[in-house]
Amino acid sequence: MTEMKWLDALIAHALAEDVGEGDHTTLACIPSEAKGNARLLVKEEGIIAGVEVACYLLRYLDRECRTEILIPDGRRVHKDDVVFVAEGKIHTLLKAERLLLNIMQRMSGIASCTAMYVEKIKGTGAVILDTRKTVPGMRMLDKMAVRLGGGQNHRTGLYDMILIKDNHIDFAGGIEKAIEGANQYCASKNKPLKIEIEARSLDDVQRIVRHGHVHRIMFDNFSIEDTKLAVRMVNHRYETESSGNINLDNVRQYAECGVDYISVGALTHQVKSLDLSFKAMA
Repeated sequence: MTEMKWLDALIAHALAEDVGEGDHTTLACIPSEAKGNARLLVKEEGIIAGVEVACYLLRYLDRECRTEILIPDGRRVHKDDVVFVAEGKIHTLLKAERLLLNIMQRMSGIASCTAMYVEKIKGTGAVILDTRKTVPGMRMLDKMAVRLGGGQNHRTGLYDMILIKDNHIDFAGGIEKAIEGANQYCASKNKPLKIEIEARSLDDVQRIVRHGHVHRIMFDNFSIEDTKLAVRMVNHRYETESSGNINLDNVRQYAECGVDYISVGALTHQVKSLDLSFKAMA
């Protein structure tokens, strides 16, 4: 990984939170110049993610720390697999351990969950998307993990796409006014942003299609049957997206309705971390 200011800032903040004035246990027990080896060990099956980030963290702490990646990001792993080996000062390895695992376990959990959704809709043509339901400060890592699991990213934040949701529509005075306002804003600011709008009913879909001037229509909390009808109403004139109350049990049914995208908040806000450990090597 090349140096990235956002990642440097995240690491600095996390280390300040965890290490504070010093890792007193390590300082008390281990000579400062002692060197050693440690390995990243897998304890359950899933998709590994965060390998490059972990190696970056170790080099951030000590430029002389060396890592050998045995299994790269995005690969399926099994119990007892060794993902990478690190060699360097023991103080560095121990200082990095908890942060390294916190990042990798979360990212691997997200990637593993995403891969399950992607597998469920295989062959339908639909694409699994994430949402903005991420841990503050860790969004870039959460979204990286989704990509490693085979999904794609929705907008990164409020700045790279216009998504007109229910509150925007209500505050703006209706669907048509919200769409007009979005288009006028983009034109006046010379911002070629894509415009997506949320539909809460089939009547909303009809109004949006009639008005036009959007790129994508999101069917929010639609039933399977209403989604099928909505897809027919849009008839490929705009991109379509299903969102809300979608899980592994029903995601294939939504995909088979013919939507282009399915956004799943659970990918990043209901994360089950993958069990990993960072162990000293004799």
